[in-house]
Amino acid sequence: MMENNERRIEKRLRYSWPVWFAENYNDLLTQGQMIDISSTGAAFSCYADRCPWPGQQITARFSVPKYDQDNSFDLENFIRDGHICRIDEISPFVRRVAIQFADPLPFRPGETETDADADETMQRADEPSEDAMSPDAAPEPAAIC
Repeated sequence: MMENNERRIEKRLRYSWPVWFAENYNDLLTQGQMIDISSTGAAFSCYADRCPWPGQQITARFSVPKYDQDNSFDLENFIRDGHICRIDEISPFVRRVAIQFADPLPFRPGETETDADADETMQRADEPSEDAMSPDAAPEPAAIC
């Protein structure tokens, strides 16, 4: 039996653009490469010799594409403080860094407007209408298969 160990409550946006980070934003910035992002955290790669350590507090500067309904996008720039919650070795020279933001982004990057609209429509379709809940409502005819 396969188990789904997915604990994420939000889709992540996968993209590959630069991210800049430092222990303090006034320090010398180190460049990494964004792997994916959600409103509460991100994953990026960086060189092993410039990698932060688990539990370290850092400040990161990055841009996130925000998609419109016509599949066009604008970039929104952010600076976020956060703590490193995990480091994975990709190779002897490259690490994957997972950061959890102290303050979430104002939108969910992995969920486009059309995704949110579709989810809302699906949710409304699952809810019974007021007519269906009234005691005077006629029963629905049985579906013929």
